[in-house]
Amino acid sequence: MNSHDIEPDGELTPDQVKLVEQLTEEEVQTIDNALLSNTGERWRKVAMVVGTTMMELPSRVEGIPDIYYSKRVQKLVIDGLLESQGDLSRMRYSEVRRPGGNET
Repeated sequence: MNSHDIEPDGELTPDQVKLVEQLTEEEVQTIDNALLSNTGERWRKVAMVVGTTMMELPSRVEGIPDIYYSKRVQKLVIDGLLESQGDLSRMRYSEVRRPGGNET
């Protein structure tokens, strides 16, 4: 493990913030729905959910980084649509699942 591994995922750059601010409500909902569809009843690493979602979205807006998707996962947890364990500020060291999922 290197020092980068223990650091939080970081923040969006100013250019990335500008891109995110241009997302429509429909585009954000599409991202959220895709994140939810890539999460099941068993714990899954946030990094895997994010990476799978980014690869599968056919209309993905170029330039929106994985950090934004990870922050959307955090919002879904806050909204009660996902459960989490671990440190959500580090997507490689946190997991999510649908509420009421299996313990395994």
